Amino acid sequence: MEQTNPVFEQLKHLTTEQRNPASMDIDARSITDVLTIINNDDIKVAYAVQEEIPYIARAVELVVYAFKQGGRLLYVGAGTSGRLGVLDAAECPPTYGSDPEMVQGMIAGGEKAMFRAQEGAEDREESGAADIDAKDVSSKDVVCGIAASLRTPYVIGAVKRAKERGAQTLYVTTNPRDRFSLPEYQSLAQAIDIPICTVVGPEVVMGSTRMKSGTAQKLVLNMITTCSMIRLGKVYENMMIDLQMTNLKLRERAKKIVMTITGASYEEAAAALDAANGHVKSALVMIKTGVSYEEARTRLARADGFVRAAIEGKEYSSL
Repeated sequence: MEQTNPVFEQLKHLTTEQRNPASMDIDARSITDVLTIINNDDIKVAYAVQEEIPYIARAVELVVYAFKQGGRLLYVGAGTSGRLGVLDAAECPPTYGSDPEMVQGMIAGGEKAMFRAQEGAEDREESGAADIDAKDVSSKDVVCGIAASLRTPYVIGAVKRAKERGAQTLYVTTNPRDRFSLPEYQSLAQAIDIPICTVVGPEVVMGSTRMKSGTAQKLVLNMITTCSMIRLGKVYENMMIDLQMTNLKLRERAKKIVMTITGASYEEAAAALDAANGHVKSALVMIKTGVSYEEARTRLARADGFVRAAIEGKEYSSL
C-alpha cells in the first residue's frame, strides 16, 4: 500500500481542497467567462454565512460579555485568515473609538507576515500556544481561531492554550461542522466553545482560500465586531457615534453625524462638538435635550453610554 504524509490525507478530505465542477475549464475560458464564474460562486458566500447566524449570535454574546468585564477579543490566524483578523482589529478603534487593546489580531509569523508570506510559520502548534502566553490570555478574554482549512497547527495550538488558560473560544472555518468529530480534530473540538462553519464549497481555483473562504471570514468578523460595538452603545440609529476625531475626514464626519441626527446647522454642530470636547455622544445629547455638557455626560453614564437612553433620561438595560 502506498504511503502518504498524514497532512496529505487531511487535505484530501477537506472541502476547501476539492475541485469545483463549475470551473474545470476556467483556464480555457474568456476573461468575461472567468469573471462570471468567479462572481457566480461568490454569490453563494452570503447564504453560507446566513446559515451560521445562530452561532455568530452566540459568539457576539460571549464577546460583549467579555468586553463588559474588561476582557479582549483576540483573533488568531495564518496567511489570509490571519491578515483578516488583524484588519478587523485595526479598524475598530477609528470606527468605534474603542481601545486598541480591546480587539487584537495575531498572525503566524508576526507582523512581517502581514506583507509577505512566512512559509512554515503556521506549521507549529507550539508557536500559537506561545503567542497566547505572550498575550497573558485569561478567563476574561475571548480567543477566535480563524482557519479556512480547519487544520492550521498554529491556530489549533493557540485555541487549545487559550482554553487551558480559561478563555472562551470561537473557531471560524469554511469546512463543515461534522469534521470536528473526526479523530484528528477531537482535541480541538473539546477546546472550542462556539464553532462557526460557513461552508462555501470548493474554490474556483482549487485550494485558493483567499477567495470565497476569505470573503466568508471577512463577513463573519465584520458581523462579530459590528454587532458587539452596537451592543456596547457605539451606534445610534445606524450611525457610528463613538468615532475619534483624529483626522480631517473624521472631524467632518462627526459634524455630519451630529447634523444628520439633530437637524443642526454646520455651525451649530461644530459649536456643540467644541463644547463637548469633541465627544460626539455628548454633543448629540446636548442638542437633543438642551442640557449642558456636564449633564449630558451624567445622562450617558447613567445610560451605560447608550445615546438613545440618555436622550430619554433612562437607564439602559443590557443583554
